[in-house]
Amino acid sequence: MTSEKESLNQPITINSKTPWWLKIWQEQKENIKVLAIALSLSLLVRILIAEPRYIPSDSMMPTLEVGDRLVIEKVSYNFHPPVTGDIIVFEPPQQLQRYGYTKNQAFIKRIIGLPGDTIRIENGLVYINDQPLSENYIAEPPEYSLLTSVQVPEDKYFVMGDNRNNSNDSHIWGFLPRKNIIGRAIFRFWPYQRLGSVN
Repeated sequence: MTSEKESLNQPITINSKTPWWLKIWQEQKENIKVLAIALSLSLLVRILIAEPRYIPSDSMMPTLEVGDRLVIEKVSYNFHPPVTGDIIVFEPPQQLQRYGYTKNQAFIKRIIGLPGDTIRIENGLVYINDQPLSENYIAEPPEYSLLTSVQVPEDKYFVMGDNRNNSNDSHIWGFLPRKNIIGRAIFRFWPYQRLGSVN
């Protein structure tokens, strides 16, 4: 007598009365398994390691243009803190969510001030700890001022767009909490004419 376990392991005989979905499963089960594994791995990579992002605005021009597609890595900040100059993607902080932005409307900006730094903006220059910041990546000097120095609190960052005069950033809404950072932009994969690292 065949045991129940043995009968489960025997292949199903396909005939004209076999349901369509069972026929597809028998004919394609290896392909379906491979596809399921690939999708699972892709999802894990997106959640834990890296994900693609699309640039919807011109706030980071000329470094990033509308329509650029980037790889955002999520691992390195587990081993070291963000540094000045990093281009990061982040969830809008509470002060922006109060104005209608949702958590899934990610922003992208450049880190300018680290925890403990003092920031001042005067005469078209950004000063960090009273030293002017050399910025060859901006579209144009800021046309606004922040004359009273502000100190970046612990576990927060001061972020700005490279298109200084068309960017909704820390000079408007304040400091970015560390917990809101999704990851760091490292590579532009589209358009192919400007394929390469991002900095």
